[in-house]
Amino acid sequence: MTLPQWMLMAFALWTIGVLAFTIGVHRWNLILRGGRGIHSFPADASDGPDWYRRATRAHANCVENLPVFGAIVVLASLTSTASTLLDVLACVVVAARIGQTITHVGFRESQRSVSVRFGFFVAQLCSMVVMAATIAVHARGG
Repeated sequence: MTLPQWMLMAFALWTIGVLAFTIGVHRWNLILRGGRGIHSFPADASDGPDWYRRATRAHANCVENLPVFGAIVVLASLTSTASTLLDVLACVVVAARIGQTITHVGFRESQRSVSVRFGFFVAQLCSMVVMAATIAVHARGG
């Protein structure tokens, strides 16, 4: 497997981990202790503690961005585009995603925490755009 493919798997596993170890642990704890029924959790997490609502949104962010990153990595594979630049950018995407998630879940919303999260998002976005451009140039024979 290429490094971007490994990073795609890491992104997918991170997404699963965020679900399991934040939302899942909170919900199962309530269910198994008899505090809530399995059917009683609104999809928007509007009735949970602040960190839980942030975790739900962080997981949604992962789910929203995973297909985009996946499409870019698949296209790199299909076009046999490989370079150190793609490897580095794929690592940046995953590292920035992890940073964004940790900031989102671990810190109450403030001007600083939102700015840090946004910085991580911009790093992912720019990395994915440059990856896509690199693949397009390679696919055109450049």
